[in-house]
Order: sequence, then structure tokens, then C-alpha cells
Amino acid sequence: MTPAQFDMDDRSQSQTIRDVAVVGGGLAGLSAACALVESGYRVHLVERRPYVGGRASSYEHPGTGEVVDNCQHVLLGCCTNLIAFYRQMEVADQIRWFDRITFLEPGGRRSLLRPGFLPAPLHNSVSFLAAPALSMADKLAISRGMLAFLRGVPEDDGENFAHWLARHGQTQRAIDHFWNPVLVSALNEDLDHLSVQYAGMVFRTSFMQSAQAGWMGVPTIPLSELYGHALGFIESHGGEASLRTGVDGFAYDEQNRRWQIQYEGGNIEADAVVLAVPFESAQKLLPQFPARDDGAKEKLAGQLEHFQHSPITGIHLWFDRTITELEHAVLLDTTIQWMYNKTLLQPQRRAEGSGSYLELVVSASKSLVAKSRQEILDLALRELAEFFPVVREAKLVKAAVVKEVRATFSVTPGIDAYRPGPTTAWPQLFLAGDWTATDWPSTMEGAVRSGYLAAEALTQAAGSPQKYLHPDLPAQGLMRLFQ
Repeated sequence: MTPAQFDMDDRSQSQTIRDVAVVGGGLAGLSAACALVESGYRVHLVERRPYVGGRASSYEHPGTGEVVDNCQHVLLGCCTNLIAFYRQMEVADQIRWFDRITFLEPGGRRSLLRPGFLPAPLHNSVSFLAAPALSMADKLAISRGMLAFLRGVPEDDGENFAHWLARHGQTQRAIDHFWNPVLVSALNEDLDHLSVQYAGMVFRTSFMQSAQAGWMGVPTIPLSELYGHALGFIESHGGEASLRTGVDGFAYDEQNRRWQIQYEGGNIEADAVVLAVPFESAQKLLPQFPARDDGAKEKLAGQLEHFQHSPITGIHLWFDRTITELEHAVLLDTTIQWMYNKTLLQPQRRAEGSGSYLELVVSASKSLVAKSRQEILDLALRELAEFFPVVREAKLVKAAVVKEVRATFSVTPGIDAYRPGPTTAWPQLFLAGDWTATDWPSTMEGAVRSGYLAAEALTQAAGSPQKYLHPDLPAQGLMRLFQ
């Protein structure tokens, strides 16, 4: 089919939308599909992989025979849309919640951050003041920095967060033991590449709004199993899903006002399309979009060029004995940043034997991308033993290293200017993905929000607007005075 030329006013014409194709089975596509199918739309979801979840997925690792997550994913209590999505899929009981975080120094000294009796934003202050990982000078510096967020989230004026920390008089130890471990884990980027706006959002939203906002949720089952429940939800509401179906291109029948989504061996017809793929996939598909004479393709291509990836490395270790009784911990002053004790976090693991399965996470792991598997394992074991000496005597039964080179997009200063909204210049073609304009960084919550926003835009275009986006968690305690 010869690509049709469209005028901008095509988008304003009324259209009956019944059949919707959702391209992409990550969280953005799944949330959009579940919202729309529950509202009565006939949804057909297509995903190129044999499983769903996108970058939040699991698979059987060929070298170990174990089912592993591509990286440990966690959520916070402030992730209202992700939590609502879990309830919709009826998997909310598969999330285990923690109200405290352990910070470990080499040698084993622990600092515990947990809420106490004081109202927000002071709820963590008692444990914070008692933390041995920070000196009083460090704590005073951090308190000054946090006070700056009481007035609200800073505007993005191009400043990076490393510069902001220097300007606000932060000590090096405060940066190394507080700001850096929290933000690099939450935003998957080094401080000198981070937007001040999103750094401020993390601390104001999760540390200051309320105690509940900072709770950490950890899935108790593998990620693809968790998000696989969305397929059952879609199919139980009359939709369908096609896995192992990679989309090659798009065509639009202007006369019938129908889309054709082309894949090897066939095509899918739909009244509307939600394109819910990572930004690099959108870049590859963009040349296949129908031609326009208004520069829309060139504009979107220019926006996409401003995005860049930041990697995450997951290191999976199986030992012949118990390494620690901790379920998770932040590891300070080393390359590895988080330890998750999967033997304790996933109930089915406890019944498998007397050993331990730990997953170590290195966010913003640019320094590890070029290293070999063995180099990474040697580094991880050497550093892990600094916290848990039993590692030196334990036998490593098997191991896996998973490099997610395209884990997230980098939330650099000014990136929001290039994040497109859910509507496009093409008739009934909508965008979703954590990289779109959600007001959130690259997270599971951001992905689900983008799916809901795309679904809302589609229902608006269909003349029957629906509201899917859930409100933010309300402020508690004294924070209600600063809204």
C-alpha cells in the first residue's frame, strides 16, 4: 500500500473506535490494554518476545537452568498507578512490603532507616540521626539539602544534581552514603548526568510526603509470571494477545480509516493503535509510519535523538550455604550497590534447598558493560565478602551475569522538553512508554502511567472519554502544609 498523505485536521474528524491494536507487551502496553479492554474495546496486543513484561521480565537462564529476572525491580508506596494495576490483575498479594532499609558498610556496620513516631516529613528523622554511616556534619548537610525540597520540586533549569549538591554544601560522605546510593538506584544514572527536577522529585515524593510513600515493595514471584496475569485479564475480557509477533511496519487505509499493523506472515487491522515500545524501537519503526507533508515525522525523529540509555547489571549468585539473614541491603563504598536475598524474598526458593540465592545490582553500570562475565563475578565476590566474610568459605554453585544495556532512558537535565505526549499527528495513533511525557522518570510507575495516559487519549478521540490515571498519594502530617 502506498503511504497516504494526511492533513493536520484529519485528527479532528469523528471516528468510531472499536478495535485497538496495542504494540508492545511491556508495562506501558499491558496497562493500556487492560484499561481499554475493561472499558469494552476489542484489544489485540502484540509482543515480539515469547513473554510479557518488557524490561521488567524473567526468563530461564541458559547457563544455569534457573528462572531469573533481567534485573531486580522494586516499587515504592508512592507508585499509585502501578499498585492499582496490580490490583486490577489481582496480583497485589504477590508484592511484599518493607518499611525500612538497611545500609551496610564494608566490615558489616549497619545503619537502619525506618519511620518512627514523628509526623511527615520528620518520620525518618530518629533513625536517620542514629545512623552510624553518617557523621553529624553529614547529617546537618543532608538536612539542609532536604529542606530545599520542602518548597516543592525544583524546576529543570539545566543544572545537574552533582552541581546542585556542591552548591548546597554537601559533604563527600553525605554524597557517598546517602544521595548517591538512593538516586543512582532510583534513577539509574550518575549524579552529574541527573536532572535536579527528578532528583528532587524522588526525595520529596518518597522520603518526605509520608511514611507509606517510602515503603519498598518487592515482587515475590518472577516478573514475567507477575505480569503474565495481565494476559489472562485481557483474554477474560474478550481481548487477545499474540506473542512472538514482531511488527515490521504500519499502513493506514484513509478511505476506511483503519490501520494495518504488518508483521511477518500477516497483518492486524484496527481502528486505533497504541504504540507502546521503547524509544529505540520507535526510532526503528518511525520510517514505516505513513508519510506526512507537515514535518511530523522529522519532528518526532528529532525528539527521539535526544534520548540515551543507561545500563543496569544484575549478578545472580547461588551458594551452598546461608550468607546472610538480611532480605535486602544497600551496600556502601563498593561497585555493587544492592543485595537482594532471593531465597528469603521468593517463598518457592526457600523450599529448594539449604543454600542461598542472592542477586546483586549495579545501576548506571557503564563501567561494567565492557567487562567479561568472569571479571564481573570476581569483582562481585570480592566486594560481597567485605560485607559478609562467610562468602570466602562458601562454595559458589552457579552464577549468572545479566547486562541490561538498554535498561532505562537517562533523565538528563532538559530531557522533558523532548518527551512526546500520547497523541500524535497521525489519525488514531497513540504513544505509550516510560519515555513519553508522564512527569515521572524511567520506572515501572512511569510506564504504567504512560499506558493509562494513552488509553485516556484514545477514549477522548473516540468521543467517550474515560479516566484511568490514579491520583498521587496524599501528603501526611506536616507535609500537608507545604502542598
